[in-house]
Amino acid sequence: QVQLVESGGGLVQPGGSLKLSCQASGFTFSKYAMGWYRQAPGKERELVAASTTFGGDTFYTDSVKGRFTISRDNPKNTVYLQMNRLMPDDAAVYYCNALLQWPGVRPKYDSWGQGTQVTVSS
Repeated sequence: QVQLVESGGGLVQPGGSLKLSCQASGFTFSKYAMGWYRQAPGKERELVAASTTFGGDTFYTDSVKGRFTISRDNPKNTVYLQMNRLMPDDAAVYYCNALLQWPGVRPKYDSWGQGTQVTVSS
């Protein structure tokens, strides 16, 4: 059974930083590209960052380029998202999932974790 457990969110002031973590289980983590998605109220879930199996290639949506960094630790089945210079538009619930294919944006698994809330406010 696939389990995705996100953590690390919180309240941060504009310009601040957070590092999110996602612990995955139930599948062979090192075989799949992994992505971080986010969903803000009233908006569709979007892929914001993704990494190939060993991090050799990455994807970032335009709005986070230069501010967010995705990384992964395959022995720990964990993917991270370092978020710097956070802006109010970054506020959302952040989720991780494996990617169905690379390149691509579609998640592999229909089940999602609980997500981690990121709030950016002064």
